[in-house]
This record gives sequence, C-alpha cells and structure tokens, in this order.
Amino acid sequence: MAVDTFAVEPAVQALLVDLGVTPAHVLRRAGLPQDLFSRAPVRLSADRYFALWRALEEETGDPELPLAIGRALSPEVFDPPLFAALCSPDLRTAAHRVAAYKKLIGPISLRVDETADRVRLVYRWPAALEPPPLLVVTELVFWVVLARTATRASVRPLRVTTPEPPQDTGPYRDFLGAAVERGPLPAVTFSVSDAQRPFLTADQRMWDFFQPELRRRLSELEAGASAADRVRAALLEQLPAGSAAMETVARTLAVSTRTLQRRLRSEGTTFQAVLNDTREALARHYLTHSGLTVREISFLLGYEDPNSFYRAFHAWTGRTPAQATAEVT
Repeated sequence: MAVDTFAVEPAVQALLVDLGVTPAHVLRRAGLPQDLFSRAPVRLSADRYFALWRALEEETGDPELPLAIGRALSPEVFDPPLFAALCSPDLRTAAHRVAAYKKLIGPISLRVDETADRVRLVYRWPAALEPPPLLVVTELVFWVVLARTATRASVRPLRVTTPEPPQDTGPYRDFLGAAVERGPLPAVTFSVSDAQRPFLTADQRMWDFFQPELRRRLSELEAGASAADRVRAALLEQLPAGSAAMETVARTLAVSTRTLQRRLRSEGTTFQAVLNDTREALARHYLTHSGLTVREISFLLGYEDPNSFYRAFHAWTGRTPAQATAEVT
C-alpha cells in the first residue's frame, strides 16, 4: 500500500450532507468516481485527495469552511483513529494515540511536544506535498472541537499557527478563542490543565476494542512501504528535534542498524542517501514556502552549524540557499 495516499471513509458522505453539500457535485468537481463513497474505505493519491478538498471549497464558496466542518463534526463521521481518540481519558492521551496512528489517514505526521505548562501538537507534511490551506486549518480546528466535544467545556487553545492563515482571521478568533497566526509549521497549543481535563467520553473498553484493529491496519500499511519510505517518514519527525542519527531511526523502526542497512542496500540505496534526499527536499520547501531564515532551516534539518547546511545545499544543487530563494521571488 502506498504511503503517499489518503484514506477516505464512507462517513465523509454524511459530513458533506451535514454541511448542506451534495456529495455527487463535489465528486464531479474533483473528477472522482460518483460511487466513491459507496465503496469500502478507499485510499486516494495526494493529488486526488487534495482535489477533493479543493472541490469542496469551490462547491461551498465559504472562506470559513474549516469552522463549518468543525461545527458539523460528530462521532458519527469520525474514522476509527479519531473515534479512538474520543475514547481517550484526556486530550494529551488522545494526541499521542492519533500521533501513533495518523499515517492510517494519510502521509501526515503529528508530533506532541510537552513542557511543564503546555502541550503543543505539531503537524508535518512531506515536503513534496502542498496540502490546501483549507485542509491544514481544518486539522487544527479539529483538536479544539475534539476537546470541547469530549469535555463539554469551552476549551481555548493558547496559540494556533499555520504557514497560510485565512485571509479573514476574525471568525476563527471568535470560534477558537485564539488568533490564527502565521508560523513555519501548523500547530495548536493547549495549556496543560486543558490537555489533562478529563474526557467525559472516555471509554477504555472501546479503546481496547479499537486498538488491535488499528495496529493491524498500521502493520499492513507499513508492510507495503519500502525501507527507504519508512526511514524518510522517521526522519521527517526526528530532524526538527535535531536528530539525524541512523541509530535513532533504527530504534524508531524497531530494527537493528545492521538490519536497516541491509534492507536499504537491497533497495539500491543507503541511509546517507535517504537522509540527503530528505534534507534537500525539506530545504527546498522551506526556502521557497516558509520565510524561515537559513539558521532556522539548518536547525530544522538537524544541522548544528548553519555553515554545514550551506555546504551541503551547495553540494546538492550547485547553488547557495540565497540563490535558490531568489529564483522564486
């Protein structure tokens, strides 16, 4: 099973109807089969999945569509990983569970950063993918809706950031209780007290029911991924934390470094080659889309010294980071 595909659950049709949208019209706009929602769960390529979201935006013409989706969300339209989150004892636990199984939905990683006073949920998309801003904002709105639905409290995030905020952020501030700010990565931050607020929907028995099936589906998904794909996915999560070590990646993938090297060799590549390719793709993305400084980018790529990033980027492309940025400005 390809790792650059997105799951589409049949329940999406119910969500569209709740939004007052005719599913057939959205599918037609997106160039997708009219019987898509009547099939068993299917997976779409990134291009076709993003086309579905863009078609939904065009069909409604609503710049506040993420908020409309947030208001329409209910357990009936949650797919299994998200419904399992609703069964969690609190938001912090739900975030860790979704982070573990997010790849069942699509090539998205979710990192949970915790400090003594806050819990931050950070999204990362593969550098080769440019998701519609609508989809990114909807992901962030979801967490606020989940927290409020499960606690029956007016939970407000401390901060919400995304690379491309909505043009009119006022309605989002009113709904979320926090401004949607421009930032290098999509992220939503909650206070520890809200992250640990008990979910009234907590159900350990339901989680025990869901977990084996989620593990099975995750195993099937990973079985279809190449070793290089799995290394790349692990690096996307670990590089921003400053780790580019093969030992760390091997530990994440639950294999020895020797086994990992052997599997990569069998695919005609090496760990260093995958690391370089991943860093180059991320560097190009950051330089052309994020507005980050070279120092910030070097840190996100796992370099301790910006000069090392300069040298590496020149070796990859024959240009300096400044020259690459100038070409798109």
